[in-house]
Amino acid sequence: MGDPVYRPIILAARGLFAGLNLRFDIAGLENMPTSGGAVLAINHTSYLDFALAGIPAHHVGHRLVRFMAKDGIFRHPVAGPLMRGMKHIPVDRDAGSAAFRDAVAALKSGELVGVFPEATMSRSFEVKEIKNGAVRMARAANVPLIPMIVFGGHRVLSYDHKDFVPGKPICITVGQPVPVPRGSDPDEVTVELHAAMAALLDETIERYPDKPPGAWWIPKRLGGSAVTIEEAAAIDERVRLERAEKRAAQQKAD
Repeated sequence: MGDPVYRPIILAARGLFAGLNLRFDIAGLENMPTSGGAVLAINHTSYLDFALAGIPAHHVGHRLVRFMAKDGIFRHPVAGPLMRGMKHIPVDRDAGSAAFRDAVAALKSGELVGVFPEATMSRSFEVKEIKNGAVRMARAANVPLIPMIVFGGHRVLSYDHKDFVPGKPICITVGQPVPVPRGSDPDEVTVELHAAMAALLDETIERYPDKPPGAWWIPKRLGGSAVTIEEAAAIDERVRLERAEKRAAQQKAD
């Protein structure tokens, strides 16, 4: 399949990562399919996660990942054409049935589909509560459901953090597929997926080479000073309300 947009963007991303001297540690490549469809369920802590999460697939035969992303990005005058050119999948959070159909069709045609089941970035750097869409897609398409953890990108670009000083380590772990039997309860399998992602996160942080006591980029329960999941949820709710108030004020002004 030709990808005249995606391939050059990969080259550009590789140049960016080289310029930042990011130090990659990738484990579990044997769990990444070299052919056929699969759902990649990825944690989300950074604005770079879309680029970083595609690296393992590229390592195993230059495979591409079609990521699911909120539809607003596809309406951006610059990002929109690029996202469509890379054949990523827009998601309308108020009406997700079309995105689900598109993702299942891509999976059945042998594509890798990347999903961030937490929906939004985690401020605590823990795995938040996740949606069951990844499980439902894997079951509908009868493809593997593969958990993945990306850790370290949040030190470069994430909520309230922007630091382009070179040399930061990035650890990525591809886990073993989570079984999704036909007829299984998506919510029950989602609990198993969450447990698998949480275990992979701990494994990934265990080998992360830069974690001094109190580091802001490490979860609090592991000796860092990141906010807890509960504190992060309160911040997310406050931000949501502030944005809603701004939208209401703008609509009133218009």
